[in-house]
Amino acid sequence: MSRLVLTGCKNLQKLLASHSYRCVSNRSFHAIPQMSLNNTQQSPAPSQMELKEVVQVLEDLAPLSLAESWDNVGLLVEPSKPRPVKTILLTNDLTNAVMEEAEAMSCDLLISYHPPLFQPIKRLVQKDWKQRLAIRAVEAGMAIFSPHTSWDSVKGGVNDWLVGGLGPGQVSVLSQAYIALEHTHMVEFKSRTENLDALLEELTTHFEQDIEVTVQDRIDGDYSQVRLHCSGSVLTPVVDKVLQHIISCRSLHILKFEKAPRLDHGQGRLSVLSQPVTVSTAVQKMKSHLGLRHVRLAIGQGRTEESFVHTVAVCAGSGASVLKGIKADLYVTGEMSHHEVLDAVAKGTSVILSDHSNSERGYLAVFRKELTQRLPVNVVVMVSKADRDPLVIV
Repeated sequence: MSRLVLTGCKNLQKLLASHSYRCVSNRSFHAIPQMSLNNTQQSPAPSQMELKEVVQVLEDLAPLSLAESWDNVGLLVEPSKPRPVKTILLTNDLTNAVMEEAEAMSCDLLISYHPPLFQPIKRLVQKDWKQRLAIRAVEAGMAIFSPHTSWDSVKGGVNDWLVGGLGPGQVSVLSQAYIALEHTHMVEFKSRTENLDALLEELTTHFEQDIEVTVQDRIDGDYSQVRLHCSGSVLTPVVDKVLQHIISCRSLHILKFEKAPRLDHGQGRLSVLSQPVTVSTAVQKMKSHLGLRHVRLAIGQGRTEESFVHTVAVCAGSGASVLKGIKADLYVTGEMSHHEVLDAVAKGTSVILSDHSNSERGYLAVFRKELTQRLPVNVVVMVSKADRDPLVIV
């Protein structure tokens, strides 16, 4: 926990300036359960599954809370008429060719790694190609789910698969994921027991869905200990209500919870290779791992193709923002700008670029196996044959 920062909370500052209070920073409350991802014991799958049940399996495999805040993940298109999910198609991108493939196989659920619906829309019309695809899905009664950066972040996901292409090593996360907190603050105070009911009634009336209250009766004469958990968005009005009863309250403490890290989950990976390889060998390994005939290579300053790679940093897709400032012999990602490559090279880091979706697509086959194990045997899970990166080397 850390000391409450009052910057930007003008109303709260005014309230606390006019009353006696104490802010505590050396208290420890462990209210966050340990998470176990991808390691839960599975019950036998039923003979058939509804969409909501399949979605739950998908979210168990990669919790949507792992996705970046800017992302648009989860169930994006939901049919109005529920039906058992019998056919699932996995694709990196939802294109016209992939939609035709899905329609031909009477697909029930299309899992598109990249979200086909990303920006907010005000209408569904035919002039936009992504909206046309969404309309076709609706007309076919086809659901669309997108995992995107939740797959990137989860342990055993896209980035772990990508870094594994260079062989075993000591792998760590570049950008740590944290457990989301429903309640980020705790307001703790003592209140006269005889006046407590009125205060709690007022608090629950105004903030019923946003607070949790624990009361320990008569811990100090006529006083009861109250602990109130809330989000930062309602902290100011909650404290305002408490301070309106200041005559019957004392020892006000405000604490802020620090987010707990989700170990081994997050964006990007850094691997200290168990067996260093040359840059030339690294190129061949990544071409084989990604199923590509060609990749693009930039040799780090002072290096050659025969220089050894001891450390490699990877980020699927467009990875420059995650890789920036990371010290490694080699960067592997889908795409970086010209100047971002120059910056890496100037620092002695070589760069392998595969084009955006080529750094991600191979994981679909890995995920297909994992998903198939969680679903009934009569559910067919397929990887799209029409899905491909729009760029080719000619």
